[in-house]
Order: sequence, then structure tokens, then C-alpha cells
Amino acid sequence: MIKIMTAIFALFTACSFSLAASEKALNQQALISGYQYQHHSRLFGENRRYMVSLPERYHMSNRHYASLYVVDADFQFQHVSAVVKNLARMGKLPPMIVVGIANQGSSDYLKSTTWPDPEDEAFGGAEKFQAYLKQELLPLIDSQYRTKGKKALSGYSLGGLFTLYSMMQPDTPFNAFLAMSPSAWFDGNSLPGKLEPLLKQGKLNAPVFISLAREEGMGVDKVVEVFEQSAPATLKWQYKHYPEENHFTTALPALYDGLQFLAPDYAIDGTDMLALGDYQQVLAHFKAQQKNWAGFRFEWLHAYQFSKYMFWSKQLAQVDNALLAIGKQFPESLTGVTIQLANGFNKRKNFKRVAQLLDQVKADGENLPGWHKQMSVYYQGVNKPDLARQHQQQAMKLAQQYQLESWEVWELK
Repeated sequence: MIKIMTAIFALFTACSFSLAASEKALNQQALISGYQYQHHSRLFGENRRYMVSLPERYHMSNRHYASLYVVDADFQFQHVSAVVKNLARMGKLPPMIVVGIANQGSSDYLKSTTWPDPEDEAFGGAEKFQAYLKQELLPLIDSQYRTKGKKALSGYSLGGLFTLYSMMQPDTPFNAFLAMSPSAWFDGNSLPGKLEPLLKQGKLNAPVFISLAREEGMGVDKVVEVFEQSAPATLKWQYKHYPEENHFTTALPALYDGLQFLAPDYAIDGTDMLALGDYQQVLAHFKAQQKNWAGFRFEWLHAYQFSKYMFWSKQLAQVDNALLAIGKQFPESLTGVTIQLANGFNKRKNFKRVAQLLDQVKADGENLPGWHKQMSVYYQGVNKPDLARQHQQQAMKLAQQYQLESWEVWELK
């Protein structure tokens, strides 16, 4: 009898563990920020890996995006793509496609990021690596994703050295550079001598960010000195020192600041807008932002904050004029701003105004989850629950179709 009870207990325990494991598996859902791919490189004669992280809302439109290429992607891609996505979500940076350039181990990384050293064959593959990026990887990315001409290159340590090397090439495919703790010690600190004539001749004109942590012997101080003495006044460049960080811990804060360097004053909330003045002055501020490296358009948070600002500043009588101006200056942003204004009027139960606004952008809005969400709230407010339910269902259907992030899906519920 004891043996029978022991067997039953063991079977019960096994079943419990099995059920628990099955339940855990059902409750697990991967949170994926990017994917790794590989392609055959003619120049290298082998398969090379690359990684891609797409902006939030990428699948919701035909919009083209700036791109950020990251050297040493096995080490750097995950935190870089996460920072870019977070800054874009919070309105501090235009959304960007992040591309990780993977190396084939430490030996390949060492060779690919350096120019030749006659005393050591371990170095010297930068020219080939540059050709691979220009002739193979960038055209591949451009053919697969909706990119635009704005392409930045970022690198850290030896990757930072290669970033500056790429910047110096007359045929470089990049037009912005983030060099974090670049290994300027390489080749007997020859980098400043290579940079000086290019700066004096005005051959370097792309934005460049350079950083250094609490490090000695990196040679960065001489590089910065050359920029200070030889860079033309028109060159947009910045150097930042991180005395509290070491060579390894500086990668994340330096990247953060480098990205902000590309989009200064991009973040603005309703309180900031109030300080600027009326809506015309706010739009003038946004117009000035278009001169930044990646330009400007109303992201979701800009549109939301602008809507709040219009209500706070009691400029509701100017809503139509403001939208008319946005339609002329930022036509790709008109629908998003209009939906956010409708959201504000829905909250104030001014349903007549909601109907007018949403009807104005119906042609584009019908393809957007947010438009259907506000239509649902509107129909609920005018006591038409069946129509409200239909629009809510359509909002959730589109959210799934466009692969929206979980935070935005829950905002729609």
C-alpha cells in the first residue's frame, strides 16, 4: 500500500511540474528589439553578419528614416538600439533604423578598424572594411528598409578610430560621426596629422562627436586640439569628457550625449511651449529644428504635447489656423496632430469639435489605430455603442497589423 501511495504521489508531483512548466511556457512572450541576419560578402569572400532594429511604428506608414550604423555590434548593438528607441519614444530624438555591423571575432575587429602598420600584419583592414560598408552592407540595408540619405556611423574604442577614419575618406557613405573614446594612440598618434590638413581645407563638413573617459594614453587630447585650432567655424563638432567613467563604462553615457548632439533641443513639452509664446512661435521653434542633422517632424509625443499646450494656453479659437500652418510646414505631421487635438476635445466632451477634426483627416486617419480610438470615444460619447465598438475593434486590429509596441497597444484599450 505504501508503494502504491508513493507512486501516486510521484505521478501527481510530475504532473504538477509538467502543468506548471506548460503554464509558464504559455505565459512567456519574447520582447524583441532587433534581429540578426547574414549575407555573403564578395569582398570578404565569406558570410558576414549584421543586426537591425526598426523604429516603433515602422510598419504603420511608408515613412523613410535616418539610420545609425554601429561598429562592433556583438558588443554594442543591444544597448545602442535600446537607447535610440527610448529616446525616440520620449521625443528626444527622431526615430532611427539602427544597424549593427558585426565583426568576426577580435582578430577581425582589430584588423578591420585600423590602417596598415608595416611592423604588424594584425592591423590594416580599414580600407577593405570601408569598401564593404559602402559597396555591400549599406546598399543591402537601403534595398531592404525605408532609409533616407541621413546615415550616421558610431564606434567606440577601435570602433571610434575607424569612425574617424571613415569620416576622413572622400567617398565615405556616412554624413554624421560619433567617435567614443577613439583609440587615437594607434600608429604612433598619427591621427591628428591626418586630420589637420583636411580640417584646414574644409574637406570635413559632417557633424562629429568625440568623447573621452578617465583614460590615459588614448591620444584623444591631441585630436581635440587639432579640431580646436583647425576646424572651420561652420563645422558642427563637439568634444565631451567623462572624468567619472572608465574606458568601458563610458560607452553608454557618451552614446546618449552623442545622439543628443545630433538632435539638440528636439525634446519639448507643453510647459516649454508656453514659455515660447503663441502657436506661431512654437511652430517657428519646430521649423528651426528641421535644420538639425535628421530634421524634424511631429512625433507622437510632440503632437500630444502640442495638443495639451493649445488647451493650456487657451488658444482653442486658433486650432484651425494652427492646423493650417502645420499642413503647410509639416504636412506629414498634420494627421497625427489633428488626432491628438481630437483626443483633447473628447476629454472635454466637445463631441461636435471632435467630429469636425476627425473628418478633416479621415482619408489618412482610417488607416491609423489612433484615429479609430478617438472615433470610438466619440461614438461612445454620443451614445452610439455599436459604432464605438466597431471602431475600437478596428483600432486593435490595426495595432496588431502594424506590430505596435505593448505600451501603445494598452494605450488604445
